Amino acid sequence: MNASADKLRFRQVHLDFHTSEHIDGIGAAFDPDEFADTLKRAHVDSVTAFARCHHGYIYYPSKRNPERIHPRLKRPNLLSEQIEACHKRGIRVPVYTTVQWDQYTAHEHRDWLVVDEDGKLPGTPPLDPGFYRFVDVFHPGYRQFLKDHVKEMFETLPAVDGLFFDIVQPRYSLAKHWLDAMDNVGVNPEDAEARQRFANGIIDAWKLEMTEYIRTFDKDCTIFYNAGHIGPRHKSSLPAYTHYELESLPSGGWGYLHFPLTMRYARGLDATGHPCLGMTGKFHTSWGDFHSYKNEAALQFECFQMIAMGARCSIGDQLPPDGKIDEATYDLIGKVYSSVERKEPWCENVTPLNEVGLFTPEQFQSATGHSRLPEAAMGAVRMLQEAHIQFDIIDTDRDFNAYKLLILPDEIPVDETFAKKLEQYLDQGGALILSHRAGLAPAGDRFASDRFGVSLMQEAPYSPDFIVPGEALNADLPRTGHVMYQRALEVRPADNAAVLADVETPHFNRTWRHFCSHAHAPSSGQVGYPGIVQHDRVIYFAHPLFRQYQANAPRWCRKLLEAAIDRLMPDRLVRTTGPTTLLTTLNHQPDHDRYILHLLHYLPERRGQAFDIIEDIIPLHAIDIRVKVPGKVGSVALVPDGDRVEFHTDGKEVRFTVPKIVGHAMVEIDLA
Repeated sequence: MNASADKLRFRQVHLDFHTSEHIDGIGAAFDPDEFADTLKRAHVDSVTAFARCHHGYIYYPSKRNPERIHPRLKRPNLLSEQIEACHKRGIRVPVYTTVQWDQYTAHEHRDWLVVDEDGKLPGTPPLDPGFYRFVDVFHPGYRQFLKDHVKEMFETLPAVDGLFFDIVQPRYSLAKHWLDAMDNVGVNPEDAEARQRFANGIIDAWKLEMTEYIRTFDKDCTIFYNAGHIGPRHKSSLPAYTHYELESLPSGGWGYLHFPLTMRYARGLDATGHPCLGMTGKFHTSWGDFHSYKNEAALQFECFQMIAMGARCSIGDQLPPDGKIDEATYDLIGKVYSSVERKEPWCENVTPLNEVGLFTPEQFQSATGHSRLPEAAMGAVRMLQEAHIQFDIIDTDRDFNAYKLLILPDEIPVDETFAKKLEQYLDQGGALILSHRAGLAPAGDRFASDRFGVSLMQEAPYSPDFIVPGEALNADLPRTGHVMYQRALEVRPADNAAVLADVETPHFNRTWRHFCSHAHAPSSGQVGYPGIVQHDRVIYFAHPLFRQYQANAPRWCRKLLEAAIDRLMPDRLVRTTGPTTLLTTLNHQPDHDRYILHLLHYLPERRGQAFDIIEDIIPLHAIDIRVKVPGKVGSVALVPDGDRVEFHTDGKEVRFTVPKIVGHAMVEIDLA
């Protein structure tokens, strides 16, 4: 585990303070003892406080940039007072500063702004509200300003426990200094992918340079650069970070799939084991939503899911302009964080146990792509969580042999090097599931390995079509056609491959010349091509199974996947009689020689049009559990309360019944 894990706390607040110059009395009602005591009562043990906000204003007595001190700031030492009061109570205080959004800089230094391919300044138009204009970290003037700003924080503040740099994104510019730099290294600025790759390199170099600079002042403070998402792009700048903070406000545009998808990748992103913080918000919607309060059940789920997956917690809030901390917010946070505090002993220094590696399409996205969540990955995460499969999200650099089964969802290209690595994995007893275009060579004209058991013919001539589960698949579905809404590939099975499901074709495709009823024509009963093919320990799905599930979640798609997993991996880590709405994660805690099974049951609902919410907690009763654990089991107990649970074991798995789950239950499986 990275040494900075010792510095990160389990119960953090990220305290925004983006404060307009048009509001008077900034910090006038701030009381350092009230502020810190309120945090302490709410079980907060770390708070990120502001040095400089998106409006561009500074909240300490800056000598280098006195013009940037908030013009209506009534407590010149606001940040220092926050740090000192919190430190007296054992509360850590990382320091926040903005990077690419800075309203003051955007007004005063237009030449420091990013220029797009149309010669415009991207972001908030001049007459619109908002500070979302992008300042250029490649501009020499701004780069020097940022260095001077960081140096002054270390010189001025009583302590800098950590630095949180916000809005650090790979934004290219076509300003003259960028064009000159691209010319110097032979990058064609007319090539969108080439200039984006150049921008990626620029932001990576800046992060690495800034971290090296910070270390001249402090060898130990934590450092994080926030871009709103953690993914494969971060691999090229890993040494710049001490940890990852996974900004993921479900109601703020990220949704409830973003955190599990990102965390399952980020926790294994590098060999040094950078620790992770999950970040949600106390807001009903998103940042800056003053006087709103997230439902307590939702905040429970968001925080408990973080600790269940090996992360620590951060809850976003915003301090009102007058500096008086909001009691209602910290009553809410305190209720959740008091529970987190009790659960921490079973969440420290854990290793997630996983049997499936799911490849992320993000690794293969275009350099110009900014999608946070590929549809295939989202559909796969939904299905695997609903099936109670223990899995990581991985890329081609990971150790494949750590997993019994690898899944390549829908759109994972396989080059020669990747193909050889997969073949070696199969030779050592591994198993693969591929779907649709996953497994094709990068040119898309053939499958990359004969071991996949299929050869490419063409796009399927019909869509929708109808998949018919065969007897061998044992899919717990009727042996009849099930509509597949998205177009398949037509493939030819290898001579020694088995077709596990055929595809029946419709009478015709729906066009203006021939159509039937409101949607597609029904099945003609004629078999057209294979739908699912097995070749040795590889199963191939012809349809984009995972994108389809993300689109409209046909139950039969998940059941087909589960049947394929059971054929290739019959002995799962966790099996349960719980519903698909029950989330399960299994961790090993080697320091205590025990396993911790987390069971979460919260139900997001789309009550409004904009996003899902959680309000009610629906208990589950008498849930049977089977967990594969090595060795003899000494006891099974519900923690943190310690209630013993009767169990049975055969030396390979332990079986028990959890009498009741109200939101979140943790089961300690202690080895003898």
